[in-house]
Amino acid sequence: MEGSLTGKLLIASPWISDPRFHQCVILVCTHSEDHAMGLIINKAADEITLPELLDQLGVDGDQAPEDAPVLMGGPVGKDRGFVLHSEDYDSDGATLSVCEGVCLTATKDILHAMASDHPPERFVLALGYAGWGSGQLEEELHEHVWLIGEAEAELVYDEAFETKWVRALAGIGVSPDRLQIEGGTA
Repeated sequence: MEGSLTGKLLIASPWISDPRFHQCVILVCTHSEDHAMGLIINKAADEITLPELLDQLGVDGDQAPEDAPVLMGGPVGKDRGFVLHSEDYDSDGATLSVCEGVCLTATKDILHAMASDHPPERFVLALGYAGWGSGQLEEELHEHVWLIGEAEAELVYDEAFETKWVRALAGIGVSPDRLQIEGGTA
């Protein structure tokens, strides 16, 4: 496969065999020939609130929105946090532009900003990430494990998590009821 998938969506095929990725939508944050890293944007971590998480990390979370979602970003490094946020926040040397309207920062500075009087206009914190070694993502794409879509800030920040997979599929012109897990015979 040619080119980087940074800023694209990986949309789980219905026949994906790994239950951790069933109906997942992943925003690819970095992709090179050596590795790829992304965040699942449609699986909420229901057992913790943002203020609770910030308090656990030593950041005063009193001003953080109580209803702000925390995502399960992936099965790797579940003790690490990553913040997807609007372009109105930048931590010098630590913020990565992912796609239009979406940046990634993984330093404590962004946590303080989220709990301040002037947080980024839009943000979502994810715990953990999805990662691939050299050639691994390309092999999964060759095996049709993932479909590729265009990322849009509206979908990234939208809190209707239960419909993101269907909407991501619709964004590439695919209806989930038209996908077949088994091939036919001729």
